Amino acid sequence: MLNPRRLEILRAVLAAGSINQAARNLSYSPATISQHMTALARETGLVLFEKRGRGIVATDDARHLADQAQVLLADFGLLERVVADLRSGQGQHLAVACFASAAEQWMPAVVRGVRELQPNLTVEISLNEPVDGRGRRRPDLDVRTEPDGGAEVHLDGYRRHELTVEGFVAVLPADHPLAAGPEVSLRDLADQPWIDYDIYDSPIGQIVLTACSAAGFTPRYAARLDDHRAALRLVLAGVGVTVLPLLAVTDLPGGLVARPVVRPAVVRRIVVHARLDRRRAALIGHAVAQLQAAARGSGDAAREPA
Repeated sequence: MLNPRRLEILRAVLAAGSINQAARNLSYSPATISQHMTALARETGLVLFEKRGRGIVATDDARHLADQAQVLLADFGLLERVVADLRSGQGQHLAVACFASAAEQWMPAVVRGVRELQPNLTVEISLNEPVDGRGRRRPDLDVRTEPDGGAEVHLDGYRRHELTVEGFVAVLPADHPLAAGPEVSLRDLADQPWIDYDIYDSPIGQIVLTACSAAGFTPRYAARLDDHRAALRLVLAGVGVTVLPLLAVTDLPGGLVARPVVRPAVVRRIVVHARLDRRRAALIGHAVAQLQAAARGSGDAAREPA
């Protein structure tokens, strides 16, 4: 059976470029690193390093093995976390998966609330857009975006709760011609350069693209990235415009304005999937209640007159 630690050391050697440098990085002796690599070669039956001049170089097999090991090691890390949960009675961690604006706007209140109930709790928050849970704990709360009016998604082992429905706004430089009115027709953005903050085509990006298709155009992107805050900086620099949900524009940088998008309106539904776990039902239920309160608070703030 392959030793996961030796696979980690192989990746460290390749990243460092030499056994000596890897030894310094890992606080091992070069002899210990060499022994692990010799043992790994024996376990796999592969030639991992070849002599070249006075040193050695990694073979293609070694590099391919290290690449493939990345997924295994991430899953092994997740298994170690499961063991830690079992050892601690599964009561010391709360895992939350959500998108960036929910993490920024709602999670502070949720973390504060659940830690008042359980002071020794560690809350782990990871982003689920792009969706890839490898190496992470199975989430106790999974906050997701859905198209408003679309089919409801239900996850096995979870109970679905709707949190809020919110609209999108066009974010423009304050001196942009379209900023003069109280709202912006989506069609009026057809000829504008766009800043896309959803390069991985997650549900929020699909909602925007569907609305653009309904308005009869496909956005012309000036830049694409995966962070809405960085996208706002590009808008401020005059590179283009963007369309964001209200939750993501609560603290706009000076020099930018947000106008509701109409004809058609762009709307999303935000839901949370709460893990069904009888042993931790009180904690998870309390976390859901805190999240619902945070969502109501942001919705009330959005409806207040300017």
